[in-house]
This record gives sequence, structure tokens and C-alpha cells, in this order.
Amino acid sequence: MITANLKKELPEWKRFKFPQSLYKYFWLILCLLFFWYVPDYLNIDLVRFSGLLDRFATVIADRYWPPDLNHISKSEYLHALVDTFQMSYVATVLGVIFAVPLAWFGSYNITPSRMFLYPIARFIVMTFRSVHEMIWTILLVAIVGYGMLPGTLALTLFCIGFAGKLMAESIESIRMGQVEAIRSSGANELQVFIYAVLPQVRVAWTGIIIYTWDVVFRAATVVGYFGAGGVGFYLRESVERIETRQVCAIILSIIFIVVLAELFSAWIRKRISNAIA
Repeated sequence: MITANLKKELPEWKRFKFPQSLYKYFWLILCLLFFWYVPDYLNIDLVRFSGLLDRFATVIADRYWPPDLNHISKSEYLHALVDTFQMSYVATVLGVIFAVPLAWFGSYNITPSRMFLYPIARFIVMTFRSVHEMIWTILLVAIVGYGMLPGTLALTLFCIGFAGKLMAESIESIRMGQVEAIRSSGANELQVFIYAVLPQVRVAWTGIIIYTWDVVFRAATVVGYFGAGGVGFYLRESVERIETRQVCAIILSIIFIVVLAELFSAWIRKRISNAIA
């Protein structure tokens, strides 16, 4: 009896027959033709890829190596690293504070008003997410001037769009049984959100917040190139002066601190997941 039920549940294997086989190979041939047409349409010379690695290694060896490590060991540069960390931290905190209510209002299954709050919250999140953080930096530098303020504001707007979308999607995937149980007891919308929604999304939101900080920290290392301070300011200065060995040292330092940030965020995620479990 159990074997018969398993046979009914498992899908039966069948060989593709005409015309299913024709559809399968038609889409495969169409994809191959598309990939053949795109390089020709974009005038991409695929032959040049054969010597790409050799030219890259030659440029690195002749212009960028060895890196000028003395440049990144100065106190001013180390202070810029601290500024970059502070900028990413403040932007993440502010962004998450604004992203939480937007995620609540922008989730279709939990929003207090599907007619008004839902489209407004979704539009705000979509607007902040659709504009790149570099574009926000350029606009805000033109408005408020150079410094850490436009960089922090640009990263905050980016964080609102990035975290708000992920948080809203995690809310929309919750089980509605707890929500209906809390609502049937006479709880208002805020109480439903606190006692029925947050317990189900706290693990997902913890990972989203840590991942958001990780992404914001990486973006903070380069927004200074557009006048927002931090490490990017020194990168722009060295590029404009064609100090290629200083550029190499700065890029290596950025890679190093990003790797450290990745390890640190992974450690925090592991600790939090163990604590919650």
C-alpha cells in the first residue's frame, strides 16, 4: 500500500517526444544564436581576449607593483579608514530604522492599508533602490557640499531601499496562522506586527541587517571618490596624480578591510544563529 502511494506521488520519467523535443532544441539553438549575435552587434572583438591576461600582468608589473605601503601607513589614511567604518555604521543604523516601517507598510499580507500605505511604501523603497549609491553621492555632494555628510546620507538612502525590499519580502513569506490568532484576540495592527510578525522574521531580519551593513561598508570605501570623504578621497587623489603605486596600495587596503568585514559579519551571523537556536 505504501509503495503504491509513493509511486503515485513521484513523477513518472518520460522521454521527450515530438513536438516536445523540437521545442527543447529550438530554445537551445535560439540561445546559442543570441550569444553569437550579441558580440557581433556590440562590435566585441573576441580575439583580443586571448592576450588579455598577458597585458594585464604587464601593466600591473610595470606600473602598479610594488605598492607604496608607506602611503597607507600614514595617520591621515588610517583616520580615513575609521571614518569609512563610522560612515557605514551610521548609515546602516539610520537606514534600518527607516526600512522597518517601510517593510511593514510595504508587505501586502500585513500592511495596515493596501490602498494607501502599501503603494506609497513600495514606491519609496523602489525609488531608493533603483538609484545607485554613487548617483546619490553625486547629487548630495552638489546639494550639501563635500564631506562625510553626503556620503552618509547617500548610503542611508541606499540602505533603506536595499534592506526595505528584503525585509518586506521576508514578511510576505510568513505563516498567517499566528497573525490571525493575534487579530482574533482583539489586537491592533501594531500589536499584530510585534507579537505575530517579528517572532517569525527575527532570524531573517538579523541576517538581512548584517548583510546590509556588509554591502554598505563596501560601498562606503568608494563613495569618497565622488567627494564624500573616507578612503575613496585618497583613491581619487592618487588617481588624479597618476600615482599608480599608491593606487595599488589603496586598492589592496580596501580588499583587506572588506575581507575583514566579511569575516566579522560571518562571525556575528554564526553567533546570533547559535544564540537564537
